[in-house]
Amino acid sequence: MRFSVLASGSTGNSIYVENDDHAFIVDAGLSGKKMEQLFTKIDRNMKQLSGIFVTHEHSDHIKGIGVLARKYSVPIYANAKTWQAMDGLVGDIPVEQRFEFEMDTVKYFGSLAVESFAVSHDAADPMFYTFHENDRKLVIITDTGYVSDRMKGIIRGADSFVFESNHDVNMLQMGRYPWSIKRRILSDVGHVSNEDAAIAMSEVVFDKTTNIYLSHLSKDNNMKELARMSVSQTLQSCGILVGEHVHLFDTDAEEPTKLVTV
Repeated sequence: MRFSVLASGSTGNSIYVENDDHAFIVDAGLSGKKMEQLFTKIDRNMKQLSGIFVTHEHSDHIKGIGVLARKYSVPIYANAKTWQAMDGLVGDIPVEQRFEFEMDTVKYFGSLAVESFAVSHDAADPMFYTFHENDRKLVIITDTGYVSDRMKGIIRGADSFVFESNHDVNMLQMGRYPWSIKRRILSDVGHVSNEDAAIAMSEVVFDKTTNIYLSHLSKDNNMKELARMSVSQTLQSCGILVGEHVHLFDTDAEEPTKLVTV
């Protein structure tokens, strides 16, 4: 199993996951043209896509879904409430390409198992995904106001995490956003801060965990260096040696991460 964080941030999100037989993306929050460019950068072709898994209906996660569905006849997977919320936002998608993937279920694609789980975000029915193949596990979790004990139980012990580290609380509080938006981000249905993400990570990182990709960083209320430092300090204080036990990686809104094996 291999993956690349194609794009991550407030302007658009998409993550590529493949094995020897299938290729998927989780979300397509950029234009169809931009998605094609990102695929080229990891030396992959959109025509090989087996499907797109949708997490929720916010524009930075679904912007390119309709275009890609129609151009490449790719199957789209989302739960019923998300399909309903996407109506009018992604254009017409043929019935034969619309598949329901309900929350807290597992779908199998040959040797690859894809598990959905609930998160806490201000969307119709938001959920994220865990990918399993043999004894390997990849977790993708962003767009959640907090990480509950139930979520921790599902994601615990992954080999690789794509984990939200959205904002620095001080930067957000002192920043230019209206208070209504600040309150939304800080709420239980907003986004997790660097500090809260790091605390959650410390409870789900096991010996087999090697890589954590810090994702969905706010353009205005965070910096890659700050997120890395904050998460690193918290993990180190919990006895998790960054650079030895586990490695932290940046993600970017414009450049995909290197395609790596889980």
